[in-house]
Amino acid sequence: MKSLAEFSTRRPLLVVMLWVATVLGLQVASAIAGPDFRDTLSLKASDSQAAYGLLAERFPELAGSADTIAWRVPSGSVADPEAQAFISDVLDRVAAAPNVAGVTRPFSPAGVGQISADGTIAFAQVHWDKSAYDLPIASIREVGDQVASANGTDGVTVALSGQASSRLTIPTLGIGEGIGLAIAALILFLAFGSLLATTVPLIGAVVAIAGAIGALGLVSTLGPVPSSSPMLIVLLGLGIGIDYALFITNRHRRGLKAGRPIRESVIGATTTSGRAVLFAGATVFIALAGMYVPRISFLTGLATSAAITVVFSVAASITLVPALLQLYGRRVLSRRERRALAPDGGRAASAVSTPGAVPGFIGRHPIATSLAAFGLIVAVAWPALGLRLGNADQGNDPEGTTTRTAYDLVAEGFGPGSNGPLLIAIDLAGATSPTALADLTASVSADPGVAAVIGPIPNAAGDAAILQAIPATNPQDEATVDLVGRIRDVYAPAANTDGLAVHVGGAVASNVDFTSSIAESLPLFFAVVVGLSMFVLALAFRSLILPLVGAVLNLLSAAAAFGVIVAVFQWGWFHSIVGIGEGGPIEPYVPVILFALLFGLSMDYQVFLVSRIAELWHATGDNRLAVTRGLAEVSRVIVAAAAIMVAVFGSFVTSESRILKLLGLGLAAAVFLDAFVIRVTLMPAVMRLLGRANWWMPRWLDRILPHVDLDKGDDATPGSKGDAEVAVERELEPVRA
Repeated sequence: MKSLAEFSTRRPLLVVMLWVATVLGLQVASAIAGPDFRDTLSLKASDSQAAYGLLAERFPELAGSADTIAWRVPSGSVADPEAQAFISDVLDRVAAAPNVAGVTRPFSPAGVGQISADGTIAFAQVHWDKSAYDLPIASIREVGDQVASANGTDGVTVALSGQASSRLTIPTLGIGEGIGLAIAALILFLAFGSLLATTVPLIGAVVAIAGAIGALGLVSTLGPVPSSSPMLIVLLGLGIGIDYALFITNRHRRGLKAGRPIRESVIGATTTSGRAVLFAGATVFIALAGMYVPRISFLTGLATSAAITVVFSVAASITLVPALLQLYGRRVLSRRERRALAPDGGRAASAVSTPGAVPGFIGRHPIATSLAAFGLIVAVAWPALGLRLGNADQGNDPEGTTTRTAYDLVAEGFGPGSNGPLLIAIDLAGATSPTALADLTASVSADPGVAAVIGPIPNAAGDAAILQAIPATNPQDEATVDLVGRIRDVYAPAANTDGLAVHVGGAVASNVDFTSSIAESLPLFFAVVVGLSMFVLALAFRSLILPLVGAVLNLLSAAAAFGVIVAVFQWGWFHSIVGIGEGGPIEPYVPVILFALLFGLSMDYQVFLVSRIAELWHATGDNRLAVTRGLAEVSRVIVAAAAIMVAVFGSFVTSESRILKLLGLGLAAAVFLDAFVIRVTLMPAVMRLLGRANWWMPRWLDRILPHVDLDKGDDATPGSKGDAEVAVERELEPVRA
């Protein structure tokens, strides 16, 4: 680390130019290669996948996904000649679009039941030749454009919904995210009092994001990368990129105010806080590695995107940031701070600081502080006990979007279940009873959760058939999920005794299988993330107690975040303020993404806080002094860093994407609680109570584990003392007193 810091400060302009060249090179290479961002979802060995396989084999014309075009006329009936001619022209143009296999119109024999009872609403089904996630986005966009151009003509409302059309709502940066970044810049300026110091974390984060997006564009040519990955890079890159650079910049500023020469201070900051940044990045990286456990391409693509962001953020923090600090010199201090320095550049006597009131209070009342903080976290986490995994339907999309409009029209005209029909694929090749198919149809039709059954529709060879079961409830309702289970667990086995092979497909069934697949992998995922993170912290701090305490507190932080998102996105609290529907289940991959990011980010603050406390502990052997002094020195920068993250993450609540809203609110709430309640209140109080036990590790384990000097004092020049030792020598007695 020291060699890297020496190079960055000896050739700062070269380092800056190398970063500019690298980012530009990656962006150009990505543009030439042609980034291929697409959502993929393949669940091998699932019942829904078996249904699609049977359709591909026996009903090739129905093997692809289907979207819905819904429309309403302001007066009269959709079957009136003028209205029918108008919509028929729209559907003709849609049918001619690339990758459209056909359109089932309400005016054809196959479209029976696609006109509402009052005649004002109708819908058509657009059949694609591929699954929604394999379609070229250009083909989906052409259909979307045709619908958008027709909407509003002569007062007719026309809208498009479905899995494929949902890909048109790719989230982009908006004014909300810009406001969040502006707030982050303001917090940095208030914390530093220097405009140049403010630019250091911002430049580091922006450069890291640009490099990560360019690299991800190249990676996308090798395998599937979700379309939301660039926004995830921006979300995560702004958060951790600014944070990492902030800690190094803050350490350097302390060194300057302690009277250290510029280059020596930069090197010292990089070899101490920079080492902590490296380990913090490693914990985030390890947490993200857990997302590979479910072995679902969608999650692995997001994990790869986030991991690339972490690598670039850490690299920029330990190379580009030191170079900028060297170039800026003492101007990273405010004018008042520069005036406070002694004439020879040393520290004026008034610069000596003492621990504040909060660290002192925590040190004097650790039990009361622990109980109060723990009680608050438990109260916020309580709604998480009601977490229900599933896929929210398009009724949760923002009002005015084409998907929400089409969803509402279909629900109003044909019932809520019409937005999520179940596609039952039946293999008749082994049928042993001539009434087997009729018996299955009757059983499904009689189910109280079924509003209607369309079919059976046989294929040309007569060896397969399909049933379309319309649920009586919304696609996201638990009752609809239960219906899928009854068909699979009750009706399908009964039909199997007559030689029928029955599989349930459709969007709802696929979502059920997706949820089950992720739920089954969650225990291993949690074990991998928590276990590997604890191992890394044990290496860093030579302690078994601190990693255990940190893991437990991080789990509390994650539970609190889940409590917030359940209350808002599942129960519907404040849903109108957030801009979503009245509530639905939490997407099954969200806890995986959220937990991985939260655990990694929480470990960041754990590393930054405990590394400073450990530094003082090894210098003094006084646990009370180390905790009080370390908290006093680090708490302000943790609070500033957390405020920045809350502003950045919270700004994504303004996004049009429900998932980005969910992740933004969850991360903002978790960082706020983790920093203000857990990391600078509960963690120090627990460490104060544990005393010397904080640093316990069996001797035999200490001997076999590799040594990592995370808390080693910096040694910028031979024989020089780091600012930790200087602070201890000057302030040991006053603080103890």
